[in-house]
Amino acid sequence: MAGGGGFWAGVKYQQKKQTAFTGQFRNRQGIGTGLPGGAGNRTALRPVNGEIIAVDDKGLTVKLADGSSKIIILSDTTSFVKSGEGAKTDLEVGGKVAIFGTENPDGSVTAQNVQLNPIFRVPTGEPAQ
Repeated sequence: MAGGGGFWAGVKYQQKKQTAFTGQFRNRQGIGTGLPGGAGNRTALRPVNGEIIAVDDKGLTVKLADGSSKIIILSDTTSFVKSGEGAKTDLEVGGKVAIFGTENPDGSVTAQNVQLNPIFRVPTGEPAQ
């Protein structure tokens, strides 16, 4: 019951929060837009990278690098990938994920693809060597 309550609380929190991250991956070469030049339709896949902080049968909450969180909704058509084929049962609190899906009006994301233990770099603010 605590996991479901945490998920619900995360949904409500996310509904009230507008992140500066929104839109960062849109409008590059017109991708994800319905009109020439990148304006209009918001159907682009929304990438989300981070650590799973809550998971249940219907979705998960991911902690982002900036400390905020994002609610992810899983559907019957969501695919899962790890070194081989993955499954919803592979989702664990503390696991790293990269998610691609469509953003909903409430700020949550409906996942189309979930990559388990992805290889991605989190900026540290220090210059590259």
